[in-house]
Amino acid sequence: MRTRNLVILVGVLMLATLTSLQVGSYPVGPRAALETLAGNGTEQQDLVLFGIRLPRLIVVILVGLALSLSGAILQAVSRNALADPGILGLTSGAGLAVMLQLYLTQESILHPTLSRPLAASLGAFSAAILVHLLTYKRGRLDPNRLLLAGIVINAGLTAVTLIISMRLDRRLYDAAVMWTSGSASGKGWHDVLMMLPWLMLLISMALSQTKALDVLDLGDETASSIGLQVQPRRILLLVTAVGLAGTAVAIVGGVGFVGLLGPHIARRLVGPRHGLLLIAAALTGATLMVAADAAARSVLAPVELPVGVVVALLGAPYFLYLMATAMKR
Repeated sequence: MRTRNLVILVGVLMLATLTSLQVGSYPVGPRAALETLAGNGTEQQDLVLFGIRLPRLIVVILVGLALSLSGAILQAVSRNALADPGILGLTSGAGLAVMLQLYLTQESILHPTLSRPLAASLGAFSAAILVHLLTYKRGRLDPNRLLLAGIVINAGLTAVTLIISMRLDRRLYDAAVMWTSGSASGKGWHDVLMMLPWLMLLISMALSQTKALDVLDLGDETASSIGLQVQPRRILLLVTAVGLAGTAVAIVGGVGFVGLLGPHIARRLVGPRHGLLLIAAALTGATLMVAADAAARSVLAPVELPVGVVVALLGAPYFLYLMATAMKR
């Protein structure tokens, strides 16, 4: 049953990917899309699919799986079902670091350097430290205080980011505002190559820690009693989750709720064991981002919505539902 659901997720992602390649201001039919991917398309179709849509599609897939994996790790480490890189302030921390880098270097937001994912990860990690300092109570992580601390840190960092962005020149400011809303516009092969080295390392780290995540789900005392070094392992997992979120934010900006929705949907399909859960969460997050990006390009075409806005329209009601469910327990 669980393996079958995993196969279904792969099929849904492939279908969403093919559909996304077809939609936009220059529509490409299913047959033409397949012929172009096979190398038999026209020159214009080659340009649209291989030069514009395919690299952008790969970027949103990578961003979706990174954010969803980050959310799954954070939910296990904190034992809080509402944990998410955006809600806990990691996205805002990464965004602030990138905005500072833009302000100091005056480089274009559309052409990231290799240092940008590192800067974003450092910003996200700083936000994570602040949240956990506010969350620890008597030397232990208090899941009940986690959400409140994240909301406070998120609001503060977002305000500082806005202040810094207003000091950019007009050319950089317009692009930065679009980026902070979560935008995949203009993403190309350069961005794919920028993300891949970081994500290959971080994803392999995440998948190697599935047993530790299962044990941490049982609670710190139980984990310690069966021989797990809780604090060092938690720090390693947090660094992995922060790096995944930071790399995603460095490329497309602030996209929230994917890290919340992806793991929750995956948990319903394959259960709580992280060996399958992380893979299912990655597939689900990627599918959500592909669908949101396709909607962002087509709903108000030729005007393009920020993909972060589309995801928020889906994620905010689900977040409120989860909050209401948690309050009834």
